[in-house]
Amino acid sequence: MSAGLPATERDHPQSKGLEALPLRRALAVLHAGDLAAARAVGRALPALARAAGAAATALIGGGRLVYAGAGTSGRLGALDAAECPPTFGMAPGRVLALVAGGARALQRAVEGAEDDARAARRAVVGARVGEKDLVVGISASGTTPYVLAALSEARRRGARTALLTSNPAARAPGALRVVLDTGPELVAGSTRLKAGSAAKMALSLLSTAAMLRLGKVRDGRMIELVATNAKLRGRAVRIVMELGDLGERAAAAALKRAGWSVRAALETSGSGPFDYAPPPAALRSGRTGRKSDRRSGSRSRSRSRSKSRST
Repeated sequence: MSAGLPATERDHPQSKGLEALPLRRALAVLHAGDLAAARAVGRALPALARAAGAAATALIGGGRLVYAGAGTSGRLGALDAAECPPTFGMAPGRVLALVAGGARALQRAVEGAEDDARAARRAVVGARVGEKDLVVGISASGTTPYVLAALSEARRRGARTALLTSNPAARAPGALRVVLDTGPELVAGSTRLKAGSAAKMALSLLSTAAMLRLGKVRDGRMIELVATNAKLRGRAVRIVMELGDLGERAAAAALKRAGWSVRAALETSGSGPFDYAPPPAALRSGRTGRKSDRRSGSRSRSRSRSKSRST
């Protein structure tokens, strides 16, 4: 019965009688899917590296990272896009999501929206997608009309495109393909389970890796953090203390002088500049750069820290 269907719609061999299991046993079976999702993401890391490199290239070149999705996939894209400004100091709109059904689909299902290819094309045109942008379509089945139409229109307008899918058979002409082969769901077709978990992990990895290439992170710290509340101001102080080799009072004073900009506080306190980035070839390949480039960056950081300690 499931022959010819996308993998996410097929029957799972362990789903028979799932509803009759004791809750702890049912949860264990479901949780095994989370582990399978993580393994699927691990197998897709080479393709994710290429997508992250393309995203970094787009952003460095003045373009944007644009997600397009419907249902769970669209909401996951919107979630990742919303987290980039506060975490990495990206200007709003540099990472964005086109969601089938619009803003109301973020809170409730909008019936039929995923089939509306014309709406997808209008959304791409309305977002003024162009040749500097990377558009990533997110579709567990790889067959969602909204996503495929968005990718087609984006490509027609000169943008680079990628497809993030859990269906190994899915294709989108000209798109870089990232396959998260999670297989059938324990609740057939419910891609908020394994496929959704894998997509969330993959999107977090994609955007974070791109931000690494943009120099938004140094030694595992958010140097473009937007400190908008007490928790984040405390984190900003700790970052400046650790990277700038400063005491708590000195770090807080530097941040206040810099308007709570972590990067500016570090640079004005003699701990910068924080402008190292790999060469363009590394961005295209998804690699971090040649060993000599990485050694150069390490030497630069060491000199900066020595300078801050001596002052």
